[in-house]
Amino acid sequence: MSVNSKDFFKKNVPHRLEREKRVSEMAREKIQIKKIDNTTARQVTFSKRRRGLFKKAEELAVLCDSDVGLVVFSSTGKCFEYSNCGMQQILERHHLQSKNLEKLQQPAPSLELQLVEDVNYTKLGQEVAEKSSLLRRYRGENLEGMGIEDLQQLEKCLEAGLSRIIETKGGKIMREICELENKGMRLMEENEVLRQQVARIPNVYIPHRANSENRMCEDGQSSESVTNLCISGGASQDYESSDISLRLGLPYSG
Repeated sequence: MSVNSKDFFKKNVPHRLEREKRVSEMAREKIQIKKIDNTTARQVTFSKRRRGLFKKAEELAVLCDSDVGLVVFSSTGKCFEYSNCGMQQILERHHLQSKNLEKLQQPAPSLELQLVEDVNYTKLGQEVAEKSSLLRRYRGENLEGMGIEDLQQLEKCLEAGLSRIIETKGGKIMREICELENKGMRLMEENEVLRQQVARIPNVYIPHRANSENRMCEDGQSSESVTNLCISGGASQDYESSDISLRLGLPYSG
């Protein structure tokens, strides 16, 4: 039994087109833009969208040769940034541009004064751009467009700056060493003064006195005789010319 091809297409093609249409409509259905309640899903979505946003910013900078600066803060407070020419330079240009806009919005007292201010701001903007470019070169960035002479000049400047840094650091180290040496000398002088003061203190304590008392008590002598001996010994040291006689022995009874 043969089937007419025309009848087959009439029956099946509309159904297939209808299915493709429904699939296309589902694919084009927009996601509802509202806060994601689930924390994990919100963080995953933020990470994906952030990478896509940074990729678009990079493409814009490359394709259109424009300076792009992008700063994003997550819900947890973490900062993410992208810049193709340095975020500091972007912020400086934005700050300068904001000042220029403020000046333009304010009524100028005269056209000549406004022109002078515009020229000054333009010069300042150029100087900021030049200084920023030079600073990046000092950091070793954006060196591809420089010639050999410019690179040699930059090398000399860096060597001179490094030499001054080393010289300054060496001077500070030497000053600290001198201060430590002076402090050590002062401590030695104070130690010597204390040693001399201790040496001038009189020796009041007689070291042999206790030994003499112990030996005499062991020999059976009276404590009175021992006391007389100690007094006599001390007096003989202080007064060598004294004529004091001492008689040792047991006390006389009778």
